[in-house]
Amino acid sequence: MAKPKSRKGASQPEQPTLFPMPPPVVVEPELKKPKHPVWTENKALLIQRYLFYFVLVTKHGTYIDGFAGPQDPSKPDLWAARLVLESRPRWLRQLVFVEKNKRKVKLLNALVASQPARDKKKEPRRDVEVLRGDCNVAVAEWFNSGKLKKDDATFCLLDQRTFECDWATVQAVASHRTKQFKVEQFYFLANAWLERAIAGAKTAKGKGRITKWWGRDDWAELRKLDAWGRAFLLCKRFREELGYKSAKPWPIYEKASGGKIMYFMIHATDHPEAPKLMARAYNRAVHAPEPLEQLTLDALLKEAPDETVH
Repeated sequence: MAKPKSRKGASQPEQPTLFPMPPPVVVEPELKKPKHPVWTENKALLIQRYLFYFVLVTKHGTYIDGFAGPQDPSKPDLWAARLVLESRPRWLRQLVFVEKNKRKVKLLNALVASQPARDKKKEPRRDVEVLRGDCNVAVAEWFNSGKLKKDDATFCLLDQRTFECDWATVQAVASHRTKQFKVEQFYFLANAWLERAIAGAKTAKGKGRITKWWGRDDWAELRKLDAWGRAFLLCKRFREELGYKSAKPWPIYEKASGGKIMYFMIHATDHPEAPKLMARAYNRAVHAPEPLEQLTLDALLKEAPDETVH
């Protein structure tokens, strides 16, 4: 792989005030300044809001969460699995929650058991599975199980902390379908502590973990890029190596006023309308949902010129 280019010393175009522009050699167009940035405590709301729009378009769907346990059990309102499971309308037909930690598996099972019975007149039957195991084994095994219908609109969340998700797992999700739309992915790339985490890998075991995460042995080069450079490089890999038609980075900030970018949420999809829905979800995640009766497909996409990625 060619050495990634740094933007030190390069002349810069006029920048938005909220976050810096991407490097001069961009692999994806620039993001417009978001109307309402999403911060760490609300990233679960972003996932919930996108899936809300997702099912309004598809009327069905399968959802896989590779790291489904609560990141902070004392804050259930920040738990993506809970928000997705309780979201209305309940049109997702299959939900698969994967978790390695035994205590968090118990919390997931209790969450599933607490859900009200479905309205048989309005809601489709749904199958919910809680799988205890390593995401890097369980997700691929589930895709190979034959449980996923070939025409199901499918979405996979990979909300890792830093290096937990192997690149091979991302490849397995991306390659599961070759004729229909690929499985959409929300992949979380750590940012605020990534350089420290890479620098802290001193042992063969630690370095091996990062190699599995990145899928190549040139991961040390990531320290030479800035935040946006890393995010756009990863998006390029999603498009060029995994074959997605669109892969865009959405920043997750430290707090409501901005501050550090803690994560980038990489949204990878083949569907031509999905990036527009993602832009709408990002700009509206921290606000109350729109009335359901107003959200026709035309209404969902109506604001796309102002909200989408250019």
